[in-house]
Amino acid sequence: MRLVLLGPPGAGKGTQARALGALWGIPQVASGDLLRAVVREDSDLGREAASYMDRGQLVPDDLVLKLVDARLRKEDARPGFILDGFPRNVTQAEALAKGLERYKLKLDKVVAVIVPDEEIVKRISGRRTCRNCNAMYHVMFEPPAKPGVCDKCGGELYQREDDAEETVRERLKVFAETTRPLLAHYDRLGLLAQVNGVGRTDEVEKRILTAVNGVAVPPK
Repeated sequence: MRLVLLGPPGAGKGTQARALGALWGIPQVASGDLLRAVVREDSDLGREAASYMDRGQLVPDDLVLKLVDARLRKEDARPGFILDGFPRNVTQAEALAKGLERYKLKLDKVVAVIVPDEEIVKRISGRRTCRNCNAMYHVMFEPPAKPGVCDKCGGELYQREDDAEETVRERLKVFAETTRPLLAHYDRLGLLAQVNGVGRTDEVEKRILTAVNGVAVPPK
C-alpha cells in the first residue's frame, strides 16, 4: 500500500497514519517530523527550514523533496508507506510521481481528511508541549493534572510558535492557497477519496478504511 493522507494541519493525519501503518506493517512518513528532525540538527538546512516554519509558511519544495526522497529509499518503505503532510502542492505531487516511476512504483490511493477551519484552530491552538520530554497535551481535550506542568516528568509546558492561533490561521490560509488544488489534481487521476475528519479517532479510521476498500493490503 502506498497511500497519501491529505488535509489541513490538525486534521488528525498523523494519528491516522500511525494507526494504519501499524495495521498494515508499513511506515508513516511525515514531512513535519522530517523537517523538525533537521531543525534539531542546528545545521544551515535546519535553520533555513525553521525560518519558514516559525512564520507558519511552507518550506520550499526542493528542501522537502530531498528529505522525503531519502526517507522513501530506506528499506522499511519498500513494501509501502503512508505519506502524511506530503505532497503539499501540485509541483510536489508531480515530483513524487516521477520519483516513484524511477522504481516502477505508483500511489494506490489519496485520502483527503476534511475538517472545518474553526475546528482546526481549536485543536491546534490548545496544544501544549513539555520542554523536557516533548510529551503533548491539550488544554481542552487532554489537559495535564496540574496546569502548565507535565504529568510524566514535571517539566514546563509551553505553546510552540507554530501552534499559536495567529500562526495556525496563517497555516490554514497557506493550505487553502497551495494544497487544496491537490484535490482536483488527484481527482483527475482517479486516486482521490474524501472523508469526514470530525469525530472519534476510530470513527475516522473506519471511514479511511472504507475509502481504500479493495486497494488496502490485508493486515499482517
